[in-house]
Amino acid sequence: MPAKEFIVAIELGSTKITGIAGNKKNDGSINVIALAEEDSTPGIRKGMVYNIDKTSQILTTIIKKLKQQLKSEISQVYVGVGGQSIRSVKNEVVKQLPEEETITADMINEIMDSNRNMTYPDQEILDAITQEYKVGAQTQLDPVGIQAKRIEGRFLNILQRKSFYRSLNKCFDNANITIAEMFLAPLAMAESVLTENELRGGCVLIDLGAETTTVMVYYKNILRHLVVIPLGQNNITKDITTLQMEEADAENLKIKYASAYTDINDIEDDQKVPVSPEQSIDNKALVDVVEARVQEIVENVWYQVPGEYKNKLLGGMVLTGGGSNMKNIKHAFRNHTHVDKIRIASTVKQSITSAIEEVNENNGMMNTAIGLLALGDMNCAGTPANKRPGGLFDEETSQNTDKPQTNTQQPGRVLSAAERKAMEDKAQLEREKAALEDERRKLEQMRLQAEQKRLEEETNKAKKKSRFGKIIDSLKDFGQRVIREEEE
Repeated sequence: MPAKEFIVAIELGSTKITGIAGNKKNDGSINVIALAEEDSTPGIRKGMVYNIDKTSQILTTIIKKLKQQLKSEISQVYVGVGGQSIRSVKNEVVKQLPEEETITADMINEIMDSNRNMTYPDQEILDAITQEYKVGAQTQLDPVGIQAKRIEGRFLNILQRKSFYRSLNKCFDNANITIAEMFLAPLAMAESVLTENELRGGCVLIDLGAETTTVMVYYKNILRHLVVIPLGQNNITKDITTLQMEEADAENLKIKYASAYTDINDIEDDQKVPVSPEQSIDNKALVDVVEARVQEIVENVWYQVPGEYKNKLLGGMVLTGGGSNMKNIKHAFRNHTHVDKIRIASTVKQSITSAIEEVNENNGMMNTAIGLLALGDMNCAGTPANKRPGGLFDEETSQNTDKPQTNTQQPGRVLSAAERKAMEDKAQLEREKAALEDERRKLEQMRLQAEQKRLEEETNKAKKKSRFGKIIDSLKDFGQRVIREEEE
């Protein structure tokens, strides 16, 4: 019997594209009812689309497989974006008031809009996360109602290359797939993996992927830093191939024998590791190759953690993704970061039920896809419509000006093309209004200067006239005195 209600999410990974469908229950649990995976390497590298046609074909295959399992049409899908093109930058916006007055929600919204309208060469803002507001010498999360002359908004902007966003949308257009909403995949995963204590106390979430490693730093429930390192588990595989073997054999060897840390006392000089029935290699050689690359990845991760948070990680480190399954991976992170509290997030915090074997393996590799599924809140069953009724992208939504606007309706939600256009139009209108206001001020200043010049000229004329009048009066007085003297 075909499913009548379900949510569909698609994760575009470096080595595979995953399509997942499931039902969400009132208690927050999720029942995964369909799963489709395809090799993404023909169209995607390090999480970024480089071949639009091949990526479109892969997406078409994913949707076809999901339809067969669901026995239903799919009207729309949720999409997770990530990859090497994503990074975070800090930004500050200052609003100076003419005199001390009460901060309003409109003022805060104006500051947030100014931040959203920031431009970066060849990049665009996917999400803007408020860090805090500085009012006087104090920092506040909600400064509305406070008296001040100066407000400073501090933001973390998540950027992505403009070309990637356009390419991604083109792929879905070509595959005739309607996007319900886009989310930042790392933030969607964090929402489903991290506990309240980890978010509040401060932690580093590390997604050890195939071609990239994503690092996220949280403190006091706020994302403070996000970066994608172009190093992943495939780098370890390629290093192992230098021991004279094919990449497929190297991958199998890594999964079966590789360890992120090996005690030197456990290494025997003559110990061999089988590659195939015809070939074996020295265990010590394998240990050296694997540990060297793991150390590089760990050190790069730790380098990306801002210094101001390194001593505030009460929640420690949380490892997830396929790389978190490597033997002794926690030991390697402890050795090179000196962070004792390390947890491997092999699954999400929601209750998951499924008859699909891959979903129940709990190896951390499904966390992002399930995280995207958890954020979905609209039915994806049925035939695609030209316009989604009541959609967030196609109709204007009213805003309550009594409160500051939120960054996004859900964690890491990426603005749609229509929303971006509306924001750009609004920014252009604001720029035009500002330009007209500047022109008005210039004209007013010119008028005042002309008026001042006229008054100065009239004053000078009056002064000259006044001096000349005094001379005439003096001559008259002198003449009258001479006449009187002659008469006498």
